[in-house]
Amino acid sequence: MKIDNYKPDFLVEAVYQLHPQRLKDLGIRTVMVDLDNTLIAWNNPDGTPELLAWLSEMRENGLKVIVVSNNKRERVARAVEKFGVEYIWRALKPFSWGIKKALKRFDERPENAVMVGDQLMTDVRAAHRAGVRSILVKPLVESDAWSTQVNRWRERRVWKKIIARDGAPIWKKGL
Repeated sequence: MKIDNYKPDFLVEAVYQLHPQRLKDLGIRTVMVDLDNTLIAWNNPDGTPELLAWLSEMRENGLKVIVVSNNKRERVARAVEKFGVEYIWRALKPFSWGIKKALKRFDERPENAVMVGDQLMTDVRAAHRAGVRSILVKPLVESDAWSTQVNRWRERRVWKKIIARDGAPIWKKGL
């Protein structure tokens, strides 16, 4: 296992701490974001006022936001259609298929996009496979759906290798 495949380009505590101007300064025009435990808590499909404010700020600044999720269509649609957010469902992360589909939908180049998620094993790995920069955020809630718990175990092993080589991660309060 090559650990660089799982090492995020940026570490930010929460997706809501991504600031439009800073993203634009990095050449980002499209923000692809995971759904569960990144944009919304996996056990709260309705989102928060903070989510609405962040989406509004992104739109006002000309940034496109698209959810790229491994979930079923019904789950993703129920969570984000009311916010007017486009989405890719069954993205097949850690493979690049869903990210490439999102890039194509927005006619975007990989260097002008970023993938934001809470998992090294799916979100970060898929981003690297697609040639897109990655932002790892802390999960919104401590508990995970049962299907994510296996990935978290693998993730802890990878983090140990990254830390042994590069030192402890430094989580930023914003980007």
